[in-house]
Amino acid sequence: MASAAEEDVKLDRFLHWLQINGVQLRRCSIKRCGSSKGYGVFSSPSVGDESNSDGVLMVVPLDLAITPMRVLQDGMLGPRCAEMFKEGDVDDRFLVILFLTVERLRRNSPWKSYIDMLPRTFTSPLWFSEDELSELKGTSLYKATILQKKKLQALFDDKVKSLVQEILHDDGGSESGQGIQFEDFLWANSVFWTRALNIPFPHTYVFPSSDGDANSSSDTSNQKVPSSHTNDKTSIGSMDVKIKPIPAEGREMSNEESSWLNGETVWVEGLIPGIDFCNHGLEVSTTWEVDESGCVSGVPLSMYLVSVAPNFSTTEIQKLGDMEKEICISYGNKGNEELLYLYGFILQNNPDDYLMVHYPLDALQNAPFSDVKAQLLEMQKADLRCLLPRNLLGHGFTAGEDSKKLEEKVSVNYSGYSWSGQRKAPSYSCKLIFPEDFLASLRTISLQEHEISKVSALLNELTDSDEERQPSSDDVKAAVWEAAGDLGAFQLLVDLLYHRLMELEESSGTEESDLRLLERLSQSEDFEDPSCSGLEQHYKKMNMNAWSSIIYRRGQKFLAARFLKEAEYLLEMCSKDAS
Repeated sequence: MASAAEEDVKLDRFLHWLQINGVQLRRCSIKRCGSSKGYGVFSSPSVGDESNSDGVLMVVPLDLAITPMRVLQDGMLGPRCAEMFKEGDVDDRFLVILFLTVERLRRNSPWKSYIDMLPRTFTSPLWFSEDELSELKGTSLYKATILQKKKLQALFDDKVKSLVQEILHDDGGSESGQGIQFEDFLWANSVFWTRALNIPFPHTYVFPSSDGDANSSSDTSNQKVPSSHTNDKTSIGSMDVKIKPIPAEGREMSNEESSWLNGETVWVEGLIPGIDFCNHGLEVSTTWEVDESGCVSGVPLSMYLVSVAPNFSTTEIQKLGDMEKEICISYGNKGNEELLYLYGFILQNNPDDYLMVHYPLDALQNAPFSDVKAQLLEMQKADLRCLLPRNLLGHGFTAGEDSKKLEEKVSVNYSGYSWSGQRKAPSYSCKLIFPEDFLASLRTISLQEHEISKVSALLNELTDSDEERQPSSDDVKAAVWEAAGDLGAFQLLVDLLYHRLMELEESSGTEESDLRLLERLSQSEDFEDPSCSGLEQHYKKMNMNAWSSIIYRRGQKFLAARFLKEAEYLLEMCSKDAS
């Protein structure tokens, strides 16, 4: 582990590197958050020009972004990657990961000051030891981690290893003099997934016109990092860059941006050195924007970090003195499963937690009349899995309301409908929290032989009356509802949730046992406490990876048990309606 003095030297070099590459830290600084969190961005009112009251905290030229365009225009990597990219062997994310791998190993890399600041290891499951990974058994992350690591290993063996060795040989060797290891590629993969942002590049920046009107007006003469921006439109276009537009969820557009964000923006995943040191927070007072003209930040073609907290006057800012507060951005509304898998941390009592439930494809293949059911599912464009967000539980029958009163409520807006008028809207539809599309899939899978015949007859009525008409997805769903109702679907849902809960509890016990374990460990500071069981002593010596795993799996058990209870109640109500 590096000493505090070594960390200080490393940080000073990075700050100098940012400065000579045009990055401006305004009322913010980059510093260590502590041994477990690495570095972060902190408000620093005494830094920079205090008369600047526009809320801009940091400005980074887009030329410094690490994107697929930069990789394709790189002197060493570009020609080699372009061919792989055009053949469809790799995607745009792979290009950035490959770039990071090379620059980590490359002797005299111009990115060394930045790379030295990045974590050397990570706390995501891909970096877990076997003992730590075993704590995830029964969860979706356990299998996903094993499969992803195998996939990355195969990608490394098939495409990365020989290519990187060739590049490093042509460049004069690696920094350490040794060849590439799988851990180097795994590191680059983790850097990308923990730090990449969706960047709304102006279209003219990604595909500049031949007259050069997209050139950055900022002074980059002192940049040590070669710019990825060129005037040659064909240098990108001829490579058939497959950049997919990504919606800017929840992002406010400024008036200055609205003209080019509508149809003139290319969303690209990439790294923004400096801004990527912002950690995640639930209460966010900061966001980032792209400034094409420079009218906000003063730097054309830049990304800037801006405070969205209430504006303070210059006098109020001066009163803050040297108070510092960490500046956080939102990584999005993500459950612990996604946070742990991608970023390596969890949030206790995460309001955005969810449970994934799926019907196995092999079970469908072995089900009676599987071919017919598969065809009906295809006609409905059905999905055999669904995400059940935690907040749904607050709207169901088991949330605390008087069930007798709820049973009296009947919704006339039920998504299914009855052609014959004999199947009425169910009494539970007013509080049905499970996604209708997933229930439609379960209704189809649970169809009995006589019900399949009825579905076929109902759909034939449509085509007989109008020979040119083909049954729509809604037609099929309605026919299945008319023929079968919900009884079979709810029974199947109960079975799926029960199996999910048993799978979670098989290796690590119940939700209550996880809770007792966490409470016991948090209260005791003595590693050799004789009152602790052998299992507790084992956990007391474990690191934060295992701790995060216990909290995550306990949350999954909580959700599985509560959704199972809700499904069992619905099954009971449906049985009463059918009797």
